[in-house]
Amino acid sequence: MKHYHYIFTGSGLSALMTVYEMAFSEKFDDKSILLIDENLKKSNDRTWCFWDENQLFESIVSEKWNTALFADNNIQRELTLKPYQYKMVKGLDFYKMVFDTISIHSNIHFVNQNVIDFQELGNHCVVKTDTESFSCNKVFNSILNQETVKNQTKYPLLHQHFIGWFIKSNQAVFNPDCATFMDFSVEQKGNTRFMYLLPSSETEALIEYTLFSKDLLSKEEYETEIQNYIQKIGITEYEIVEKEQGNIPMTSYKFWKHNSKNIINIGSAGGWTKASTGYTFKNTIKKSKALVQFLLSETDFRKFHKNDKFWFYDLLFLDVLNRRNDKGSKVFSALFKSGKPTLIFKFLDEETSFWEDLQVIWKCPKGLFVRALINRLFK
Repeated sequence: MKHYHYIFTGSGLSALMTVYEMAFSEKFDDKSILLIDENLKKSNDRTWCFWDENQLFESIVSEKWNTALFADNNIQRELTLKPYQYKMVKGLDFYKMVFDTISIHSNIHFVNQNVIDFQELGNHCVVKTDTESFSCNKVFNSILNQETVKNQTKYPLLHQHFIGWFIKSNQAVFNPDCATFMDFSVEQKGNTRFMYLLPSSETEALIEYTLFSKDLLSKEEYETEIQNYIQKIGITEYEIVEKEQGNIPMTSYKFWKHNSKNIINIGSAGGWTKASTGYTFKNTIKKSKALVQFLLSETDFRKFHKNDKFWFYDLLFLDVLNRRNDKGSKVFSALFKSGKPTLIFKFLDEETSFWEDLQVIWKCPKGLFVRALINRLFK
């Protein structure tokens, strides 16, 4: 049985970002690292969007916008994002960047296999695939077991689920300088439903139908809504260039309680997804950097997680949407109707002071959140 210092079960965003940070730091060159995944990461299977005021991964940013539109049935507000920009990174570009980086490090390896089990045995761990087994000192697991969350009732589980079409229109209908961040003017049908529209030119854009809800839809329902929206914005002739589909768990469940001394859950499996929005890219950058720094001085993964006020804010928001999923549009509209966009983004990035928190929270529908707070305190 071959032994490694570190094994990553799964090679999604969190695993690749952490390994990238380890390689970039050059402080783990004496450690053997293995990534195991049945997916070779050779296709453009997803896109990530995030707001940023720095130059994070600028070389692989495919699109960026200085303004963004927020809309519902009553308002349309163009948001000035400066000093932020809203940015898009394509999955394939990210995978290539990471694998190009780690390929020059002889201590980092990848095997194309399916992980079926892993466990801690005293001072070492064993990872089993469908063809062989490996031992290691530490396991970084990013394979989410949703049954763990479903089999409890203390913390609600919603999903950010979506289908997106990259289309090319025969008509010049898009404003390539402005992204549609959230358009709640689509029929809500008792849920929190909105459209993203991310243009790359006057004729090309990603149009994505997204829900924050408990239950998924049939493929036909998503695509019918996309077709309706395309017609609504005046496009009569177009081609579908590419499609994407995703389902991101939104929960404040304490995944880190399952960490052990030598096994840590990362990514969605570790609660790294921003629970209130489903955004993953920026959060994963922060968490992976923190984890790599942690490894330089600590050996017990149970010490890694630190609870904070933002976890509780997210929990209350999910409590609201879990009880009244039809009110999501009302909550976001209250925030963006007159709120300062840069402060809201700073809040969602978990970088605000308590006074700044209050400025954002005060704009939320108070009755919904007071009731959620009371229910949570006595739960």
